[in-house]
Amino acid sequence: MAALLSFMTVENIWLAFGLFAQGMFASRFLIQLFKSEMEGRSVIPEAFWYFSLAGGLMTLVYSIHLGKDGIPFILGQCGSLFVYVRNIQLIFREKRRNREKAAPTE
Repeated sequence: MAALLSFMTVENIWLAFGLFAQGMFASRFLIQLFKSEMEGRSVIPEAFWYFSLAGGLMTLVYSIHLGKDGIPFILGQCGSLFVYVRNIQLIFREKRRNREKAAPTE
């Protein structure tokens, strides 16, 4: 137990968070590949954008923790987050339009 507690330093916790963030971000490609293989064509599933957003936000937080060493990552993530959020907005807009089309009119 003492060995575990000595390992749990603030820096090691941040390192674990950064590694988890990168894993979350990278897993979006596995999701995309799996869905494309299932359909036999290139597909970007909705989950891709959620994993992109979650991984991007987590990577941004980790980059901010790095301070000035993280500035290139901070700048890169800020631009990417805009793309992820915008795609999620477009998905919601399309779902809303589809619901409206499917709703019976009186």
